[in-house]
Amino acid sequence: MSFWRRIREDLAAAKLRDPAARGGVEIALLYPGLHAIWGHRVWHALWRRGFRLLARAGSQMTRWLTGIEIHPAAVIGRRFFIDHGMGVVIGETAEIGDDVMLYHGVTLGGRQREGGKRHPTLCDGVAVGAGAKILGPVVVGARTMVGANAVVTKDAPADSVLVGVPAKPRQRREGEDTRAVLTAPEYSI
Repeated sequence: MSFWRRIREDLAAAKLRDPAARGGVEIALLYPGLHAIWGHRVWHALWRRGFRLLARAGSQMTRWLTGIEIHPAAVIGRRFFIDHGMGVVIGETAEIGDDVMLYHGVTLGGRQREGGKRHPTLCDGVAVGAGAKILGPVVVGARTMVGANAVVTKDAPADSVLVGVPAKPRQRREGEDTRAVLTAPEYSI
């Protein structure tokens, strides 16, 4: 996918998920979540090419500018959107699918110090509410909604809703939907 097409796709995803968004120029200039994602793509490319110190330094600069910390080794899919963003932390071994949305204060963190997979995997279409913490090498199934301030420490099935401390899954009800969960989006500005 071309650089400019990817940028347009990011802008369209933000506009689709944020009812306050008025246009592509405003989104491109004023959305720190988008700036953090764009920065991450640069730092992730450097990380993969072995420029680890430069990638970490760049990710810290992006953190300082946006208030969003994304480790350069984290793997992030297409049309990822962070709304508001301040205080979001995404750990080194986190994996994020396509069409995922996070609100401010979300942590995708680890629970152990041993090497290997230590951070969560969010499958396609997951929406995570403000202040939620998803900890450890858990898998959150596709199209799952994680409620605000939930603490997730166990795997969750697809199409579920996770609420509480610790979070407990329940099946999504018929017709239950949010703007953040996208099933057949049209990406165009």
